[in-house]
Amino acid sequence: PRWATERCHVVCAPGHDSPPCQLAITMPGVAGLSRVTCLRGRWSDSTRTAHMACNASLFMGSPCRPRPAHRAAWKPRQCATRHRLEVTATASDVRETEKELRLMVDMQNVVSVVLGGGAGTRLYPLTRRRAKPAVPLAGSFRLIDVPMSNCFNSGISKIYVLTQFNSTSLNRHLARTYYMGSSFDRHNSFVEVLAAAQSDGIDGDWFQGTADAVRKYTWLLDSVKNKDIEDVLILSGDHLYRMDYRLFLQRHRQSDADITIACLPMDYSRASDFGLMKIDGEGRVIDFAEKPKGEELEGMKVDTTVLGLGEKEAEENPFIASMGIYCFRKEVLITLLRDRFPTANDFGSEVIPRSKDEYRIVAHLFQGYWEDIGTIRSFFDANIALCSRKPKFEFFDAKRPIYSSARFLPPSKIFECDIKSSIIAHGSYIGGGCKVTNSVVGIRSYLDQNCQLEEVLMMGSDYYESLSERDSMISENCPPLGVGKNTIIRTAILDKNSRIGRDCVIVNSAGVQECAREEQGFFIRSGILTVLKNATIADNTHI
Repeated sequence: PRWATERCHVVCAPGHDSPPCQLAITMPGVAGLSRVTCLRGRWSDSTRTAHMACNASLFMGSPCRPRPAHRAAWKPRQCATRHRLEVTATASDVRETEKELRLMVDMQNVVSVVLGGGAGTRLYPLTRRRAKPAVPLAGSFRLIDVPMSNCFNSGISKIYVLTQFNSTSLNRHLARTYYMGSSFDRHNSFVEVLAAAQSDGIDGDWFQGTADAVRKYTWLLDSVKNKDIEDVLILSGDHLYRMDYRLFLQRHRQSDADITIACLPMDYSRASDFGLMKIDGEGRVIDFAEKPKGEELEGMKVDTTVLGLGEKEAEENPFIASMGIYCFRKEVLITLLRDRFPTANDFGSEVIPRSKDEYRIVAHLFQGYWEDIGTIRSFFDANIALCSRKPKFEFFDAKRPIYSSARFLPPSKIFECDIKSSIIAHGSYIGGGCKVTNSVVGIRSYLDQNCQLEEVLMMGSDYYESLSERDSMISENCPPLGVGKNTIIRTAILDKNSRIGRDCVIVNSAGVQECAREEQGFFIRSGILTVLKNATIADNTHI
């Protein structure tokens, strides 16, 4: 078989009357490994065949990682009693075993670095008072919860989060949600925030880009705490997707790569919007192009069947686009950032393209849902799409959940309302006569009687107001938290703790695409009207 870790049929030679209890395999040419002992398997008296599976950890983890040249270096096997054995593997055995063993990667020698320090200018005004990864998502989550949950679901428990701009709420959320506590082995499991900081010496400036942010903390990767780390996973904090990083790491290690890039199959209609890669017949990246057009775009076409696409899919998607998810060998990452490109600030446009001739860079094809929700339009559309019956991304997944802060809120109260294709988060109050269509209603939201919401992303509130407090504010002509009676809102985002009065109409009837009215409590970008965080919209306002 191609790998010792695949399940084999071990057939004893004639004259051997008892099944072997061990299978010893020699693998010449691999330093530090002379024999592999297999686990006891199932013996069949009728066929005199033992079904055994090897101990995959000897191959997948430290210290040995077989190189491609060694995969065929197998010699005749002998059992523990030195009787000769014939080893074969059927196609069905290989398929079944590959499915199981693809996930058998030692993740204890992997550390994840989540990039959460960007200014988030494309998501403004949602990033006006918070970091981009801290922006609320789907009524109950934050953007940072997606990569964090993917890490935990993939068995990665060593995570660094790099922060810089408006990081207060992000730091608070990470501390509340992902605090490991004293019951965990703090050496093998941790979530640590690495903030941008000024200090004496060459590392005294703020983060200048993704690569520069990681460079300023390469000393931490060299520390005793991370001495066993072999691979570093670089993740973005503003993408919506569900990915098993074990498959990604498996591709990285099996291909003997220095750098592995997660990529998406792409058709002609969207290819020019992404950074594209070109690969050879083995999946090695040989060229890069940033948002190419015309002849340059045609030159980036590749045979995506190399990465596992079927012929029809490959014909429809002749390009591969980078997802901004990278895996580096730790030594390679440190060498690139410190020695080879000490002034490069970005991974995608500088460090990785300049490394293609000197280092082995391979592509890993991801065929699930992925969306860059770094703009107001894409963020709004991705949230509203969650309301459909069969969304492309689904939070309802018991095996791979998306984690967030445990808030211990009560169930929502809903009185004689018309609610269609919507998400209602916990702790909300929806008064009688309300109509909510294709909308997301976030935690602690309050909708007074006869409100109408259509394609609205309402993020909710950080706290409650008592009934007496609400009545007192109404008597003083100050709108309480939430949406007042008889208000109509369409195609809008209501940021946290917004106060919208009675009898308002917020529909952007003029179809304005760009408008900054922050002093009035709202902002229009890409045609999406956003009521700012903590803003107040007075009674009878029409926008």
